[in-house]
Amino acid sequence: MAMRDFVNRRAAELKPSGIRKFFDIVSEMKGAISLGVGEPDFVTPWNIRDAAVRSLKRGLTQYTGNSGLPELRENICRYLKERFGVGYAPEHTIVTVGASEAIDLVLRAVCDPGDEILVPSPCYVSYAPLVFMAGGVPVPLHCSADNEFIVTPELIANASTPKTKAIILAYPNNPTGAIMTGEQLKAIVPEIEKRDLLVISDEIYAELTYTGRHVSIASIGGMAERTVLINGFSKAFAMTGWRVGFVCAPEEVDEAMFKIHQYSIMCAPRMSQHAANAALTEGFADGFATVEEMREEYKKRGGFMVNAFNSLGLRCFSPKGAFYVFPSVESTGRDGERFAEELLRRKKVAVVPGDAFGEAGKMHVRCSYATSMAQLAEAIERITAYVKDIGR
Repeated sequence: MAMRDFVNRRAAELKPSGIRKFFDIVSEMKGAISLGVGEPDFVTPWNIRDAAVRSLKRGLTQYTGNSGLPELRENICRYLKERFGVGYAPEHTIVTVGASEAIDLVLRAVCDPGDEILVPSPCYVSYAPLVFMAGGVPVPLHCSADNEFIVTPELIANASTPKTKAIILAYPNNPTGAIMTGEQLKAIVPEIEKRDLLVISDEIYAELTYTGRHVSIASIGGMAERTVLINGFSKAFAMTGWRVGFVCAPEEVDEAMFKIHQYSIMCAPRMSQHAANAALTEGFADGFATVEEMREEYKKRGGFMVNAFNSLGLRCFSPKGAFYVFPSVESTGRDGERFAEELLRRKKVAVVPGDAFGEAGKMHVRCSYATSMAQLAEAIERITAYVKDIGR
């Protein structure tokens, strides 16, 4: 028997990540600037690191309960209530290995073979593959810059069939930086209710919203009862490597996720949970001042990048959250893939082709501005030189 015959069919059919290819090249390219990394360039605040160190010194290295430390789950629910007006119970909250595990958990918990899951496009690279691996069928909702990359009632209505089971919402959005306001979310609620859809709301960038406070669809009357809310500590607290997130869900979905989490993961790392608990405890005490400082810095960088791309004739949507810009490169006569490959080869700047985030992003590239202003300025100089070289 050929070795490929042992490989799961769905795993074999998965395409490699469109992001990782460029990361691998950059790691071996001297003098390259990467605008591809989706993580804060800030160091985890000392008080958070210290909490993990103290837990280790006390010998707290054992497993926690499957759902996570009780005090952390209580603080998560307090945090969601105080910051975003969302009410979930600690007993229906699971601490996960990053928000990534939470996405996988909920999809495996709800997908039966052939179930259709609506996935906004462009969006985070993992959604469609994880739907596929769970046995479901990802159905793209093609969002555009002309409509600020939001999901509309018409998009839901046109894409839904009797097999549609859930919709993924991811705002603030990676890669576009789009958000959905309270009014925009309220507008899609009747369509969601009409079609009896579960909402999977990935709110990992909730704290990085530039135009006022983030609005969760779970805060809109009655929607918490049909919403699985995913969040974590990576973006807001500069804790990507700690791998700690959480998911809150209606009781029946929570029970299914809990069983999968028990068997596959058991629990998130204990020291990371102590660090996450410190992030919330200190945040309650100082009004999340460190988060506010990071957000203001990202907002400044985002404005710089938008102005730079627009001045080059590369139409760029102004992000209202997260830390990415998603300029169109169509005016250069190239699609995102060719633009990214040439830019890396000629000028040693790494960006991510937009089609890594879905077909709707084909004529775009994603640039992360989670790096220093000095690096961003140098990257823009090189991009400017590239655009001039190709005659734009």
